[in-house]
Amino acid sequence: MSDRNILSLIAIVPAAGVGSRMKADRPKQYLTIGERTVLEHTVETLLSHPAIHKVVVAISDGDPYYPDLSISQRDDVVRVSGGKERADSVLSGLEYASTQLSDWVLVHDAARPCIKLSDIDRLIDVALSHKTGAILASPVRDTMKRANTDNNIDHTVEREALWHALTPQMFKTQQLTHALSSALAEQVSITDEASALEWLGEHPALVQGRADNIKITQPEDLALAEFYLQRNKG
Repeated sequence: MSDRNILSLIAIVPAAGVGSRMKADRPKQYLTIGERTVLEHTVETLLSHPAIHKVVVAISDGDPYYPDLSISQRDDVVRVSGGKERADSVLSGLEYASTQLSDWVLVHDAARPCIKLSDIDRLIDVALSHKTGAILASPVRDTMKRANTDNNIDHTVEREALWHALTPQMFKTQQLTHALSSALAEQVSITDEASALEWLGEHPALVQGRADNIKITQPEDLALAEFYLQRNKG
């Protein structure tokens, strides 16, 4: 068990996406749950963890919504310029983390406001004892189907070793910077931070996290996230 009480971690939250699948009038991180935006819920939960002393938020230049948020005035929240792709935004956050001499970083989706501190605890413990790092993940529960080009079932995929990748994902600052920079230079498709490490031949650890750590993607997800957040207050 690591001593999380002496850690001083930086969390990076890429928040430059437009979230077009939500069909809303603004990016999904700025939709509200209760009196706060999704992004505020996410950042404030991360900062409530004793090992996380600062959150770096990657925001698009010219973003009209972020300056109006309460978190934009906090000393422990730092804004950096977000990029076109997720990897660009994370690299912008990593550049700041390197100036703070932070050995490790957590990267967390802006649209995952329901993250539990107990999951972050387990992630940190495993990542610090692993040579590469670790990600939160959830085992696949449903029967998985592979489609053909006509969108008909081609075959059933064995689900035993399949996991849904979640966030946060925790890696060494320099190693993740190298992995993302190299992958972008080679035009490799990077869907999450772990995939950049995998491309270099690394094998990050999987840490089972709660299935209610959902990512708000579709309109119905907002009501589900509100339910989980209200329940967690109890």
